[in-house]
Amino acid sequence: MSTLTEAGHQKAGWRLVTFVVLLVACFLTAGMRLGYLQIERHGHYTELARKQQHRTITLNPPRGTLFDATGRELAVSAPADSIFADPQAIQDPAALAEALAPVLGLPQDVLRKKLTATNQFVWLARQVDEAVSEAVKELKLPGIHWREESRRFYPYGELGAHVLGFVGTDFHGLAGIEAQYEKVVAGHIGQRMVLRDASGQLAVAPGVAAEAARPGRDLHLTLDGAMQHIAERELLAVIRKYDAAAGSVVLLDPTTGAVKAMASWPTFDPNRFGAYPDRTTRWRNRAVADAFEPGSVFKVVVAAAALEENVIDPSDIIDCQMGKLLVQGVAIRDYKPFGLLTFREVISKSSNIGTIKVKQRIGDPRFYQQMLAYGFGAKTGIDLPGESLGILRPIEDWPPRTGAYAAFGQGISVTAIQLAAAFGAIANGGTLMKPYVVEAIGSGTQRERIGTPTAVGRVMSKATARQVGRLLEAVVAEGTARRAQVEGYRIAGKTSTAQKAVVGGYSATDHIAVFAGFGPSRSARLVTAVVVDRPRGNIHGGVVAAPVFAAINRQALVALGIAPEAEITESESADGGDDDPWRVEAGG
Repeated sequence: MSTLTEAGHQKAGWRLVTFVVLLVACFLTAGMRLGYLQIERHGHYTELARKQQHRTITLNPPRGTLFDATGRELAVSAPADSIFADPQAIQDPAALAEALAPVLGLPQDVLRKKLTATNQFVWLARQVDEAVSEAVKELKLPGIHWREESRRFYPYGELGAHVLGFVGTDFHGLAGIEAQYEKVVAGHIGQRMVLRDASGQLAVAPGVAAEAARPGRDLHLTLDGAMQHIAERELLAVIRKYDAAAGSVVLLDPTTGAVKAMASWPTFDPNRFGAYPDRTTRWRNRAVADAFEPGSVFKVVVAAAALEENVIDPSDIIDCQMGKLLVQGVAIRDYKPFGLLTFREVISKSSNIGTIKVKQRIGDPRFYQQMLAYGFGAKTGIDLPGESLGILRPIEDWPPRTGAYAAFGQGISVTAIQLAAAFGAIANGGTLMKPYVVEAIGSGTQRERIGTPTAVGRVMSKATARQVGRLLEAVVAEGTARRAQVEGYRIAGKTSTAQKAVVGGYSATDHIAVFAGFGPSRSARLVTAVVVDRPRGNIHGGVVAAPVFAAINRQALVALGIAPEAEITESESADGGDDDPWRVEAGG
């Protein structure tokens, strides 16, 4: 009996020892695990906790303001709330989606998908109107927050849209000046740390340093808002009148190269740039991006080269052969038969045959060099994205008769800005100027001028420029461009009615109507190039494009403060010397 009792006590003792050993082992294991978590994995779990409680919010800065030449605000940054959600703090995403859908104008299934995301931050709507933001706040929904951001706003809607461009919801410029000067106007992004409290709401973390967003710098443009409005209005009027497919207008200061207006159609409102089914077509700045065969307006290049080389005089007689000329076995024709014409009449009446004959006196190599000197076949360097080179083949690659066709603007393509710059060289006395749109960066005393008159090169002498100017005056006074006349001002310019190039040749139905000119012709302040693509009904540049020039300049010259000219006699219109009042120095 005593033996059994002793054995029982021994077993109980071993059980106690085993229990104690196991208990100690558990404590040691737990302690080691706890030590491992607290020491070895401390940083990992601290970071997990921090991520659950903390969130870094990006602070997008307001972009710099875009001003026109008179100080009008063309693009500004305005405060706007953006709505976001913390899906981890949302208990019933379906109910929240149902409540938010009518307020935000989004489908419930789209919102439900966002609200059930696995991350802790998801945008629901960016840069909403104030009424929408207030409506969301009034709902007081758990896990739904808002953040003030800057929204780009264009006070004048479509005005200057293709030059200004637009900004996406990520605050990056996507077109125009907004894209070209992104690094200047965008500013510097800031950051702020926020905490999530026990109720799931977010609040600014106290005592945590924040990096403030730095606003972008302002841009001061050469555009004149009033002239821009005039150009856009008159372009739209001719588009509607002739049911044209597209068009562009450029107004340029010939002495500096500053762009005073640049219009393109179809157009858009940059405040809602994505709201158009044909938006990529509407976004296109045709004045710099669209290259077209210029047609007869290009005859001015032949005239300048011939006069510069002294191979012709304006009074010389040219036999236009009743409108037909064989060039290497191919017949080239005029739009009507002409016989004997002076060179002045060849230009004013726009004879293809007469122009070809004068070009033959120059020779293709010199003619080609003159085209290069005007900047054709190369970008002007204007500070806008998407500029086209145009098309000018190297002379060694010219097929037969290329020189003859190029004399009246076929086989070469130019842009409206190239055309305006070329006519600017005639207007200012022979110097090709680089066009530009941004004049200065910054504000107040911190303003830095970056757009200054830059001469690309001299394309002709002052004497030749005066002679070409006289020829172009005759085109307006008595030739194909009578409808470009502006009462009280002497105008110089050239018309064009060009067939549109298509694969394999030229369209029998589609044309481009063009007019380029300047005024007042002997003290030029404004060069205007008008391009109307595929007008219907009347297709001629003198009927379609020239009146647009007249309508714009009738208002623009007055806006510039240029008084109407006094009557000038025929003798006074003859070429003068260096003291001729028509002479305008480049950059002066």
